[in-house]
Amino acid sequence: MDSRVGKDGGGGVGGGAGIAGASVAGVGGAGVGGAGGVTRAIRDDIIRGVHAPGARLAEEALSARYGVSRVPVREALRTLEAEGFVARRPYAGVVVAELDDAEAEDLVEIRSLLEPLGAARAAVRHTPEQLGRLKELVALADDALAAGRLEELARLNSRFHEVLAQASGSRTLAELITQLRWKMEWVYTAKLPRRAQDSWREHREIVEVLESGDPDKAARVVTRHIAKGRGAHRPLDPPDPQTIAEDQDPES
Repeated sequence: MDSRVGKDGGGGVGGGAGIAGASVAGVGGAGVGGAGGVTRAIRDDIIRGVHAPGARLAEEALSARYGVSRVPVREALRTLEAEGFVARRPYAGVVVAELDDAEAEDLVEIRSLLEPLGAARAAVRHTPEQLGRLKELVALADDALAAGRLEELARLNSRFHEVLAQASGSRTLAELITQLRWKMEWVYTAKLPRRAQDSWREHREIVEVLESGDPDKAARVVTRHIAKGRGAHRPLDPPDPQTIAEDQDPES
């Protein structure tokens, strides 16, 4: 599982490289580390649309893009296949997976089952550090909203839900929820700023319920949060070829 689960790594508060940062670290030969780093980089580029659904992922090309040998690339592709981000096709090799409408809807349905369970457990299992981190993320989002820095909210939102999942005290549940959220980011885009203010108000309510230690109320609050956010998401538009070309240019 990716190191973002259970650790305050690159995707954490003030941690620097988020989706955009990790994915381009190796472009131009700088390298992204071992198989774990390559997995994160390829996954993040898939989420961003740099590698479009159905696109072939050749080991040689990926090795050149991320500045590593073919061995960590091969291991990364196996991990991404297990996560459902890539698939193997006869005569084509490894390609970026393609989700149909039913599979995309499944993501939302499964989220509505897993995250309330995680919140109920988090209400009784969270650590003081995790609660403090959630409060910090809400404060950072409030600052970003007040300053109009809406581009920061997606990263903060992802981190909030990752920490909430970790607070469940179940590594398996946290990994499942985090993988699910990666796929949600891949398939859906939030309609901001229409939803932003309400969403972070609900995040603050979630933190307050966790602090009260009421598992049933925590599950209800998160269920309501998911239901309210459901209408504020739409399938991602196909990536702009020009944007992809710019992302692949190490000088951009």
